[in-house]
Amino acid sequence: MFSHIFVGASDFERALSFYRPLMDALGVQARFCDDTKPWAGWQSAPDPRPLFLIGRPFDGQAHAPGNGQMVAFAAGDRATVNRAHAAALAHGGRCEGAPGLRPHYHAHYYGAYFRDPDGNKLCVACHHAPD
Repeated sequence: MFSHIFVGASDFERALSFYRPLMDALGVQARFCDDTKPWAGWQSAPDPRPLFLIGRPFDGQAHAPGNGQMVAFAAGDRATVNRAHAAALAHGGRCEGAPGLRPHYHAHYYGAYFRDPDGNKLCVACHHAPD
């Protein structure tokens, strides 16, 4: 369904310091990092898409997070949700909802919500019953 998702950053190095440990916690592989643009991308596996990208907005204007917009990453298990949330908070993220069940979505929805240092809202969610 998606080719790529791009999230703007006002301070690329700060964003990179946040997203690298988050993507590591999720087990998502880095595809590139270009400080001259600046932008960086991570790819899905086993297919190379969709990509998740961060960088300065292409129009050269200041970054501003959108109200009502959120990027949600899939996690294979609840422990990954917990690790990703902890990594996000340890690297400048702000909690928007601690890891836990959200049965109003469905019986096995286990998610965590946070904002990156630029205020972009993110989620990590597991849709599987625990082992």
